Amino acid sequence: MSEPVTLCVITLNEEDRLADCLRSASFADHTVVVDSCSTDRTREIAEEFGAEVVVRQFGGRLVEQKDHAVGLAKTDWVLCLDCDERLTPELVRSVRDALAGPGDTVAFSMNRRTFYLGRFIDHGGWYPDRKVRLFRRDKARWGGVNPHDHVVVESGPVGHLEGDIHHYSYRSVSDHLRQIDNFTTTSAQAWVERGRKFSFFKLVFNPVGKFFRMYVLKAGFLDGAAGFCVAALGATYVFLKYLKHWELTRRNRD
Repeated sequence: MSEPVTLCVITLNEEDRLADCLRSASFADHTVVVDSCSTDRTREIAEEFGAEVVVRQFGGRLVEQKDHAVGLAKTDWVLCLDCDERLTPELVRSVRDALAGPGDTVAFSMNRRTFYLGRFIDHGGWYPDRKVRLFRRDKARWGGVNPHDHVVVESGPVGHLEGDIHHYSYRSVSDHLRQIDNFTTTSAQAWVERGRKFSFFKLVFNPVGKFFRMYVLKAGFLDGAAGFCVAALGATYVFLKYLKHWELTRRNRD
């Protein structure tokens, strides 16, 4: 007999992407959507798919929002997806097989493949981008330093599933740049809160190293023009993170 599973999703104004996400995991026995006060049709769409919708003000930490969704699950097993993610048919079969007989395994990882600039990105460190998304909620939890959350497995073996999560992360380059701006601000603030010292050396050289690793060492050039853009924006992310850290450090000192 297969283990029942709850699909957990957090949302904020995702009316254009939520339906495809929920449809890809329609096999779930229970669906929980924790919404951060959307102003579009997000909650209505979730209810159309039979989801339990809970409105909760976003407090600035993705980890807390995702853990809250997991806490509302009615099953031992949970599957956590973001609104911009979809399970491929192969991965759906793998999830079903895993839940049919998980044995001692308490969590399963899966590969994530991102669609960007008209193609899936297979190099540059963007793939396979392995993520733990299926787990027993008494054996694992969401953790990490904001905004880079991940599942922390506290005890027990972790398996791996065949198939991919298809990730439609950015609606446009402008959307990507907005996320870079938001995430680098959050990362810099986290560094300041933890007392990390600013390094001018890293501000200058880490972005260059990031581009070289992504484009050359991790073969981003094999993804063509898109691979170059991915590496360039990766370097931009690193540069802005250190630049904002410098700005916040100077502001606090003054």
